[in-house]
Amino acid sequence: MAISRYTYSKLVRQRKGISSAATYKIYNAVSNGIVPFKSILLEQGQRLDHIAGVVYGDASLWWVIAAASGIGWGLQAPPGTIIRIPNSAAQAIGVTA
Repeated sequence: MAISRYTYSKLVRQRKGISSAATYKIYNAVSNGIVPFKSILLEQGQRLDHIAGVVYGDASLWWVIAAASGIGWGLQAPPGTIIRIPNSAAQAIGVTA
């Protein structure tokens, strides 16, 4: 059996699922200035999981960046895409509660 990329995610271990409603709430919170963020232009070779690993210390939180940026999943972010990175993953995730 293959191991999922979410196997080691804290949210999954705590049995807190990630729904499309949650990603929509994160997107809206960032868009409305409720969750502070910084924007970067994605360059060739950059991936959301790598950015999440550097910024949050947990690559499995790539979906927070994808949600904030309105990206369905990481591979839908080609070079030149402007992505929004919430300053705090915990704060972004907290708006979904």
